[in-house]
This record gives sequence, structure tokens and C-alpha cells, in this order.
Amino acid sequence: MDESGDSAYTSGVNRSHFFAALLAFALSFSGASSSYASGVLWTGSGPASARAEALLKALQSAGEHGLDPAWYNLTEVEKAMAPGADPAAAEALLSAVFVAYASDVSTGRVRANRVDKEIDIIQRKADKAALLQAAADAPDFAAYLASLPPKGDYPALQKALATWREKKTRTTYTAMPDGSALKPNMIDTRVPALRKRLVELDFTVPPAGPIVDLYDEPLVGVVKSYQEMKGLTVDGVIGAKTVRSLNTTIDERIDQIVANLERRRWLPEDLGSRFVYVNTGDYSMVFVNEGKIAFQSQVIVGTPKDPTPEIQSTMRGFQTNPYWTVPPSIAGEEYLPILRRDPNALSGSGFKIFASWSNDDEIDPNTIDWSSIHPKAFPYRIRQDSGASNALGYIFFPFNNKYGIYMHDTASRWLFTEGSRNFSHGCIRLQNPLDFVEKVFNGKNGFNKDRVQQVIRDGQQAHYTFPEPITLYVTYRTVSANADGVPTFRDDVYGRDRRVVRAMAKP
Repeated sequence: MDESGDSAYTSGVNRSHFFAALLAFALSFSGASSSYASGVLWTGSGPASARAEALLKALQSAGEHGLDPAWYNLTEVEKAMAPGADPAAAEALLSAVFVAYASDVSTGRVRANRVDKEIDIIQRKADKAALLQAAADAPDFAAYLASLPPKGDYPALQKALATWREKKTRTTYTAMPDGSALKPNMIDTRVPALRKRLVELDFTVPPAGPIVDLYDEPLVGVVKSYQEMKGLTVDGVIGAKTVRSLNTTIDERIDQIVANLERRRWLPEDLGSRFVYVNTGDYSMVFVNEGKIAFQSQVIVGTPKDPTPEIQSTMRGFQTNPYWTVPPSIAGEEYLPILRRDPNALSGSGFKIFASWSNDDEIDPNTIDWSSIHPKAFPYRIRQDSGASNALGYIFFPFNNKYGIYMHDTASRWLFTEGSRNFSHGCIRLQNPLDFVEKVFNGKNGFNKDRVQQVIRDGQQAHYTFPEPITLYVTYRTVSANADGVPTFRDDVYGRDRRVVRAMAKP
């Protein structure tokens, strides 16, 4: 629900009168010509009563979308539809409730950008007057209500929600005890609990051997499958991250599905025929061209301390052999302690220090009293020259956003072998950037991958413009589901799912 003021219905019929008056006022200027223009939509006739019944049924089933029927004043709606109820009050209440529900289920219950400072997307907005007009004009109002939620994988997530709510009624929960890292072939009293927990999570676990506390190889194999599914480091070691993941409760997983349903409602119904979709929740990126996946890759994203934001932007091209200008926060927090220990420590990695952000005069780090510099007020500009050790690698993709993040290559390619790939300061590191741009150009504009590789080897800084701009979506989807509603969960490392669910519960 739009948080800008559409919750008046929660306070009963009197405030609903006021809300409906505002809607009627808006409709009077919108050219509305339907039955609602006369103030009658839900009462007095057979079609109106059918609309009201369809709306009531939808409200009662709101939980299928991760919405709570109680949010829509369900008790008052039922009273308003009872024989002898005041028709004017019923029209006001049902109109207000319909607008709230239709907006929630089609474009999201909350304004995404208010949930988290790391979210800055272009969220769809429901037009209240248009919703009421469409309700009045719909030949089959029940079908119209069913058409409001997103398509795509949204129905699969709904199936997953139903499955996990049912699972909650019949599944026990066994917590994995904390302790030191449990490694393969160790004997530990926690092993039986581990076996039981994996069975509860629907994994097939081989029976224990003669030593029930032995963390044997067959069980290690199951743990590795679990780690791979959850995007953890696949090493079979039960460390803190794996324990935390194993101990995620069914309620928490249900909340994740609810949050991901809401997150899907925020995005456009149609993402377009040509776009890049980065999912920081599972460290993946796909490039869709003409409606088909043309390229996909692993990515490295921000740490929990420096999370990659959810944004929408446009990619227009790339640059080879970029410089990396160190943000002031990183310079103060990470590089200042290094400079205090050894003023020349950065020089070997191609870093230069300049007098200020507006001054290109390079300074000798040995001439600075680094102990006198405050990390929150770092006055100098640190820049790393292009080359093999450059933090951005050999290719850099800029795009407009208020966070100053971008997509780029990386010198630390070995990090792509990790399961949880959240190592950056917020930027997106792409595994095979040159293969990506080859697919983007697709033979157009005389693009030649071999020539670009030569430009890189020669150390040249060259700019390339894509044949056409590409819409970029950076999102945080921690749950996916197949057509049968079988979900795959990634852990909520940024804590955003929890914040979304909390925001949805507010009036």
C-alpha cells in the first residue's frame, strides 16, 4: 500500500467517508463516465453485489500474496455487506478498501525507497481513480482482480508461500548448536542434531555409521549440497555462517517469501526486451537481449557493512584500463592505518596521492604526518593507476546512481570461487566482462573483441558506447521458485527482507 496516506480505511467507516469523498472529487475531474461516477459501485444491483462479493473473496485470500486480510478492515467490510447496512457507508468503505488492496497487490504495499536507504528504484504507482474506473468497467470483476498481481515467477512464489505455510504445521525444528568449526571426519556430539536438521530441510541424509557422532563423508556430501544451494562456501565445514543458515526458522523463510513477493511487485510488470538484471541476493547477473538470455555471469557484491543498493539505471558503454579513485570513506577507514604504518606501502600497488580532489599535484607520502589526519576528514585524493593490480580490473562500466557505485572487472578473480561473494564496498564485480560486452555489441558498430583485448594489453584508456542503452536492474531477490513452487533460498545477508516485512505490517 502506498504509504502516502491511503490507510484511512483502518479507522472505520467515518474516515472511509472522507476517503471516498476525496476519490469522488478526483474522479469528477478525471472524466469518469462509469457507474462509479454516480457513486454506486458495490450496492443496489446484481452486478454491484457481485463486485462486492468478488472483492470480499479477494480480501479473504490476501494472505496468498503475503498480505494480511486484517489490513483491509475485513470485519467492517463484512458488516457493510450485510442486509440493512447503510449503502452510502458501504460504498465509501468498499471503495477505499478496494483501492488499498488493488494498489498493494499490483505495485507494492510500501514505498520501496522508504524501507531502506540502500533502495532507490523507480517503483510503479497505482492510479486510484483509474483503479475505480477499471473496476466499474470490468465485464468480469473477479477476473480483473486476479489480473492485478505481477506475472513471471510471482505465481511460483505464491505456491512456495503456500507450501511453506503448510510445512510449518507439520515440521519440527531442531536447532544446530553453536560451537567451534565442525570439519569432516571429526567426532562431535552435534552431528546427530545436524543430521536431524538436514532431514527437516528435506535433504536425503544417509544413515549414521557405527559411530553416530562421526561427521563422515556421506554426511559431508549432503552439507556441501546444502552450502551450494544457499550460496555458501562449499567446503563441508560447519562454521558460523553455515550454522546461522541452518538455524534459520520456518517463520523466517516464510517472511523471506513474503518480502520477495513484495519486491517483485515493486518492479515493472514488463522489464523490457533488453536489460541487465543483477541479483545481489544470489550473486548473479543476466543480460537479456530481444527477450532471451544472451549472457549470464557470477558477480561479487557488497559486504553486509557496505551493501550493494537496489537501483534502476541505464548502462551506455564501458572504458578500458580505468584509474581507480579511492572514495574518501575507504581512504580514511582502510588506507590511512596502512599509511600510518608505512607511508610508502601503497606505492608498490600503483597508488598515487594528490593534494586534494581539485588539485592534480602529486605529493610525496613521506612528507605527510599521517598520525594527524582524522579518518572522517581525509583531505587527500588517492588514485590507483591502471594495470594488473588495479581494483577495477581492465574494464569499467559507469552508470548514473546516487551511491557512486558501478560495475567493473576485478584483479581478485579467485574470489569467484567462493559461495558467498559479498566482498566489495558496494560495487558489482563482473566475472567475464569482455564476454559480456561482446554479447552487447553482437557484431554491431564494428566491435571486435580481439582489438579491445589489444587495447587493454597496450594500456590504452579507450571509451566504447553501446549500440543502444541498456536498462539496468539491481535487485535483491533471496528466494526463487520453480513452476511447482519449490523454493531456493539464499540467506538474507543484508537484513533487507526483515525490514521489508516490518514495513509491510505498518498501517
